[in-house]
Amino acid sequence: MQRLRIDLIAAARPNFMKVAPLFHALHAQPWCRLRLVHTGQHYDQNMSEAFFRDLGLPSPNLHLGIGSGSHAEQTANVMLAYEGACVADRPNLIVVVGDVNATLACALVGAKLCISVAHLEAGLRSRDRNMPEEINRLVTDTLADILWTPSPDADENLAAEGVAPDKVTRVGNIMIDSYELMRERIDASGERCRLGLEKREYAVVTLHRPSNVDAPAPLTSLVGQLTRIAARLPLVFPVHPRTRKNLEAFGLWTDLATASGVQVVEPLGYVDFMNLVCGARLAITDSGGIQEETTYLGIPCLTLRTTTERPITITEGSNRLVTVTELERTVDEVLAGHWTHGGKPELWDGQTAARVVADIRQRLLITPERAVEEAGVVELSTRQALGNA
Repeated sequence: MQRLRIDLIAAARPNFMKVAPLFHALHAQPWCRLRLVHTGQHYDQNMSEAFFRDLGLPSPNLHLGIGSGSHAEQTANVMLAYEGACVADRPNLIVVVGDVNATLACALVGAKLCISVAHLEAGLRSRDRNMPEEINRLVTDTLADILWTPSPDADENLAAEGVAPDKVTRVGNIMIDSYELMRERIDASGERCRLGLEKREYAVVTLHRPSNVDAPAPLTSLVGQLTRIAARLPLVFPVHPRTRKNLEAFGLWTDLATASGVQVVEPLGYVDFMNLVCGARLAITDSGGIQEETTYLGIPCLTLRTTTERPITITEGSNRLVTVTELERTVDEVLAGHWTHGGKPELWDGQTAARVVADIRQRLLITPERAVEEAGVVELSTRQALGNA
């Protein structure tokens, strides 16, 4: 039997969660051999190894150990390291996920070595090119041979950019697969209880975007508002290393960490973090993934950005874009019950990995002759079933 050699690329927290369901689904297939590649973009213990452990992923087959650096440094170093790995052991397919620097870097390596590249979570656009992630999305989708999209708006974006329709398959949202994969462990985590939080009586906060945390003015405003909000609704804030560094540099750390009603904690693994999210009254974030998870769970989400690459979380879900100056007032609206509950978008059902596996098999393994043969078997089986009915 032909066996495809597939590289799955993971770099940062959202990548781990997107890779995990697909890893487990592909690992069960006799027709592929997987190589799990960790680029090392997130090198903090709680933001890397803990996520692998929580999601049931084995140790990576290849760890590039890139670490921190500027966007150019990370992209270039991933390209140098990953190109060598592909030359030494060439895969048939490179699967990149999300929009981090390693996503772009590995797609570039694949394109230059004439290796097929598939992009999971393709077609998302914020239309804000000040976001490095938007550049990564645009270039990755231009290079990719296969584009797996999560929602109709992503299909429309790719069509408007001239991407051939036969490259695109809508598969749904892989983040929901991760949640469903870990739902029992999330419910049993106990993190909420360990922190003394009552269900629906607190908010979860995450901040890491440069526009919010890299300059004193916005970060000072956010700290002031968060401390005032905490007087009405307790806050739990797993602090990203980048955010903590800037809070300390701008002299804001003590004000936040000692404020009544605020619990600042170290970054959490996926299971413990989602235990907090599931029990929250609302989420305050600038993350992409949390917009999706809260939409699936029907939890109000206040996204501290002016744009989002996930507009379906607003049009169909429970998310809203909020400026820094609007935060406190918008929290009051949520607490007063003035919020749209929304619903779950189509194909956000925990079956995305299975659809990706089927698409890989259909595109790369099944010849036209085999497709006709399998169609005949299905037709015969259907006739037999109808005849026996």
